[in-house]
Amino acid sequence: MQPVHATSDGPWVETRIGPRRAEAGAYVWRRLRDTGAVIAIGTDAPVEDLDPIANYYAAVTRRLPDGARFYPDQKMTRAKALQAYTLENALAAFEENVKGSVTPGKYADFTILTQDITTVDEAKIPDTRVLYTIVGGKIEYAAAAAASGGKQGAGFGNQ
Repeated sequence: MQPVHATSDGPWVETRIGPRRAEAGAYVWRRLRDTGAVIAIGTDAPVEDLDPIANYYAAVTRRLPDGARFYPDQKMTRAKALQAYTLENALAAFEENVKGSVTPGKYADFTILTQDITTVDEAKIPDTRVLYTIVGGKIEYAAAAAASGGKQGAGFGNQ
């Protein structure tokens, strides 16, 4: 699932497939989840922006460029969107025993962000930036401020 499609396609979906079909079947994440479906979130680069924050924001807000919301009753909760990005992606790849959550025995792959996307004001989610990307327990990416020992990166060093 690529949530950003809902927000980029939203302005024209109803005119192409009609309002009834749009409401019943276009990007119906809540309806799918309620059936027990696993929703793995990814991007659709180069068709859409590769930015996972923009994709997460689309999943939890369904906000269109003009500020309207595309069938907001189908948006994901923040916790479920994060789960779809992590554990459910691992499940879809049959790797849930080694990836998808920070659990002893699993790979130490995770990302540290500038703010908590599960609690920050909704309007501020797009302002979130990546501070660190850690793969296999090693820092593979450090933002400039974090790498230079800036306040945001306190407690971490290049390892």
